[in-house]
Amino acid sequence: MTHHSYMKKLLLILTGLLFTAAVFAQQSTTSTPVYNFSLADCVNYAYQHQDTVLNAGLDVKSAEYKVKETTGIGLPQINGSASFQDYIKTPTMLFPDFISPLVFGVLNNQNVLNTKTGQIVPSKPTYSSSDAKVSLYQKYSTNLGVTLNQLIFDGSYIVGLRASRTYKELSQRSYTRSKIEANVQVTKAYYQVLVSNERIKLLNANIDQLKQQLDQTTAQNKQGFVEKIDVDRLSVQYNDLVTTRDNTIRLLVLNYELLKFQMGMPVDAQLNLKDKLEDVKLEDIELGSATDTSSYKNRIEYHLVETQLELNKLDLQRRKAAYLPSLSGVGSSSILNQNNAFSDLFKTNYPTTYIGLSLNVPIFSGFQRVNQVKQAKIEVLKTQNNLENLKNGLNLQADAARISYYNGLQSLNNQKRSREVAQEVLRVSRIKYQQGVGSSIEVTQAETALADADDKYIQGLYQALISKVDLDRAYGRIQ
Repeated sequence: MTHHSYMKKLLLILTGLLFTAAVFAQQSTTSTPVYNFSLADCVNYAYQHQDTVLNAGLDVKSAEYKVKETTGIGLPQINGSASFQDYIKTPTMLFPDFISPLVFGVLNNQNVLNTKTGQIVPSKPTYSSSDAKVSLYQKYSTNLGVTLNQLIFDGSYIVGLRASRTYKELSQRSYTRSKIEANVQVTKAYYQVLVSNERIKLLNANIDQLKQQLDQTTAQNKQGFVEKIDVDRLSVQYNDLVTTRDNTIRLLVLNYELLKFQMGMPVDAQLNLKDKLEDVKLEDIELGSATDTSSYKNRIEYHLVETQLELNKLDLQRRKAAYLPSLSGVGSSSILNQNNAFSDLFKTNYPTTYIGLSLNVPIFSGFQRVNQVKQAKIEVLKTQNNLENLKNGLNLQADAARISYYNGLQSLNNQKRSREVAQEVLRVSRIKYQQGVGSSIEVTQAETALADADDKYIQGLYQALISKVDLDRAYGRIQ
């Protein structure tokens, strides 16, 4: 084999390998998408993919079609009709014999004799006469027609048109509420991931420090400076921290999947978070400050019940409008073809056209309308009561969220200080132990206290973040 052919074959092999690698890389990229999202990106993704938000958006589109449907009631209603009939047996009409009695009566009055009997013709016929059978129908017939109905005035329709637009507004506000709920759930899940990452970071730091101490104690034990029990005590504590860290890592995977689920993202997609825990700002508030009693006006829940109240009032108006007459314009045009022979059916036609007005005046309905109006009034009163109760409930929720957030901040600040104290105690305990003036038990207790302080700090951090989200929702800041 020449050098040239060898190089050529090697080049082909390398090209094939590169092509194969490119194909696998492309398949890997397409099968497992990677997202690098901030909190805002996650929320926007949820707006576009979460099923609850998507369905609420579809409800808005459905409400738009409902408005158009209601509007169409006031537009001209045109219908066409066509029929064909083949009478196997045509209908028969009976006509009575109203001629014979008159003729016999006249002959009797004139004393006309019957030549056969030689007697005067009786005033009534002596034989029984049957009714004449007549058919006014042809065997074959067709009818083609068009009818027109145009609503001119109907009080219920006018009110219904306003109600359909209010219904559209209700669906739009429901859509906003779905987006707010998605925002809240995604934000909480996002913070859960950040807090879990912070916990793993603290555990890794404690494990590294404890590993150094364990290595030093093990070396000192081999040299005969410390007892074996000190090594065993540190080994148990080290293994506990490693196990806690591993459990937290596994829970972190679940937290990521929960976040992706809240976003409407496939759980097998790869999601990386761009925001850091230190980027989240926890603003201090004054607990003794005056309570904002008008914050309920910023809540979408309040506006939803307001819209429902408006719908109930429109329904009451619609019930009252049922007492008014309705007026419609009508028109019709048709062509009738009839014949006893099918071949001659369309030779002759009989057109008919008319226009007119149709007035419907409600007079008495067995007290149905009266009771319907009373029921509608009760629904309005119930919704007004619900609105007032919701106002008080939202104000209470805002106060509770404000207090919870304030308590969360105070607990978080206290846990920060406790953690700093636990770190300092551990540092001093280690120095004392290394200098021979302290015991290993003191170091172990200090390690345990620091681990406990870290756990409480993580819990306080998560509670403060969650209470911040609840506070923003309670004051209507999430739009």
